[in-house]
Formats: sequence, C-alpha cells, structure tokens
Amino acid sequence: MRRISSFLIAAALIAGMVGCAGGGYTPPSQNLEIRTWYDLDTVRNNLAGNHTLMNDLDSTTPGYEGLASPTANQGKGWDPIGSSNDSFTGTFDGHGYEIRDVVINRPDEGDVGLFGVVGGEGVIKDIGIVNVTAIGEDGVGGLAGGNRGTVIDSYSTGNVTGGRRVGGLVGENQYASTVSDSYSSANVNGGEYIGGLVGYSYYGTVGNSYSTGNVTGYKYVGGLVGENQYASTISDSYSSANVNGDEYVGGLVGY
Repeated sequence: MRRISSFLIAAALIAGMVGCAGGGYTPPSQNLEIRTWYDLDTVRNNLAGNHTLMNDLDSTTPGYEGLASPTANQGKGWDPIGSSNDSFTGTFDGHGYEIRDVVINRPDEGDVGLFGVVGGEGVIKDIGIVNVTAIGEDGVGGLAGGNRGTVIDSYSTGNVTGGRRVGGLVGENQYASTVSDSYSSANVNGGEYIGGLVGYSYYGTVGNSYSTGNVTGYKYVGGLVGENQYASTISDSYSSANVNGDEYVGGLVGY
C-alpha cells in the first residue's frame, strides 16, 4: 500500500507541474465578455481574441473614472487599444450596445480612438460610440484612429479633433480595409484630410454609409471622406454634413 501511495503522490506532483508550466502562468482568455471598463481595458492584452460587449458602458460603469474619464491617465483619458506595431486583429462584437462618454485627450499622439489601429484581420461590428471626445494628432477617429481591417454596422457621435487624417468614425482607412453600413454624426475638426466619416481612405472601401454634423478643416475636407486615394471606392453613401475648408473641399469628398 505504501508503494502504491508513493506512486499516486508522484503522479499528482507531475500533473501539478504540467498544469503550472511557465511558472504558474495562465494565459488570459481569448474570448472576453465585456461588462465594465475594466473588461474593455483587458482587450489590449487579447488583441487577437473574439470579444463581446454584454451591455452599454458609460460614465456610471465601474472603471470609468480611472480609465476613460477626463482625469484618467493624468488627464489623457482612455488609452487606445492597439497600435501600428501591435494592432487589434481579433473580433469585437458590440451586439448593438453603446460605449458612451469616453474621453481621449492625446493631442501629440497618433492612432487615436477607442481603438488605435485595427489590423488586417481585425473586425469591429455592431457598436455605437456615443458622446466621444477624441483629440489627437495624426490618425484620429471616434471608433478607430486607423483601420486596416473591417468596420461594419457601427456609428459615432460627439467631437473628434486632430491635425491630419481625422474622421468622425475612422481617421485612416487603408490597405484593403472596409467601412460599411456605418455612420457618424460627430463634429470633426482638423487640418488636412478631414472627413465626416473617414479622414483619409487609401486603397480602402466605404459602402452603404453616411455622415451628418459639422466638418471643418483646412485642406482635403469632405462631408463623408476627406481624401479618397489610390483605387479607393465609395458606393451607396451620402453626406448631409456642413463642410468648411480652404482647399479641396467637397460635400461628399474633398479630393
């Protein structure tokens, strides 16, 4: 009996060692259910995961003050998820819910939005970004600063401000990217490549979408898209935005 007991103890120890491989590290779930700002913040550690929003997030939701309010992060507000070097390549399904009241105050930074950059395999769908305040330099949008993937069935309201490539929903739409079945009624202000929905579209597609609100810039200013370049396409879309600018200004497309 003692020999059998020793064998069982050794087996248990080996099993425990296997279960704690890597010093006891347990990888984070790749499929998050998001109910609080804390949950949303965890998405940045799961950039290739499949995530689902389970309810609206706003200024009364746990985690707002420390993560998404005007005083969060030493006054910089929300830290965008994903960057040019480490983009979001998973799926974010909003399930028709809204993310409200997020503040992003990073006037010297690029790739500014709830998401910094959505990568080529990334998909964001069925989400509303409501009453957003997004301030950045280059590549600024209410939902995403840069999109290289797919944004579908989404919308934004609020105020978006930047220097270049600024859009109410997406700042820059590039490299076989798509924005479809979406809209923005955000007020958009900036310098160059300023659009009510998308600031700058480069080899991108915009379809079945529209914009309203006020769009103000200096050069390449459009009610829907500021500049549509290099085999980019726009289809079944419109704008009723008020547009103001100095050079290359259009009700639908600036240039």
